[in-house]
Amino acid sequence: MNNCHFKFVFGAMGCGKTARLRGDYFSKVGDNFEAIIVKPKIDTKGDRCIETRDGSKLETTFVLNKEDNIYQLVTEYLFLNTLDFIFVDEIEFLTEEQIIQLAKIVDKLGINVIGYGIITDFLGNMFPGAVHTMEWADQFEYLERQCSCGNLKIRNMRLENGIPVFDGEQISIDGVDSTYEPVCRNCYEREKNKAKKRILKMKSNSKCL
Repeated sequence: MNNCHFKFVFGAMGCGKTARLRGDYFSKVGDNFEAIIVKPKIDTKGDRCIETRDGSKLETTFVLNKEDNIYQLVTEYLFLNTLDFIFVDEIEFLTEEQIIQLAKIVDKLGINVIGYGIITDFLGNMFPGAVHTMEWADQFEYLERQCSCGNLKIRNMRLENGIPVFDGEQISIDGVDSTYEPVCRNCYEREKNKAKKRILKMKSNSKCL
């Protein structure tokens, strides 16, 4: 009987997801399990490594393009290796097909998969990869972190020159292309309203010129 699982560990930015992955990886390796780490190529932070906020790095076995078939890559890897766990960083950036392939790895190959990532972008919209991971995973763990006001951080607010912004491309890598501040829903909406007022004021001033 296959007792393997597809687990999704998620939370807002800065909640320690990659640090958790790093700890989980060393824990399994320390218990003599065979494990590898993979990540999507779109995550350019750390190049071929995963990188925590304190600068710690771990090299990955696979850096995945959108067209890569993870099931095939792992099947070929098993020709010369054994494998018990696959740790996936930034799983929200994978395609629907790749998420399904991860589920197939669990069910057909008997390998545990643990994915780590965020749920929503800087506008509060769910990443497609996160939606599909929710659909296919069978275990879930939410990493909580409190906002300065005491509420739970659930929004990933994007900053440009220290100022919150609420338009732009969905994907902009933290620490490479942009910076982010995780906040609660209430604080996010307050900053969003401030941004709207700034824009209206700028438009009003431009009409006066």
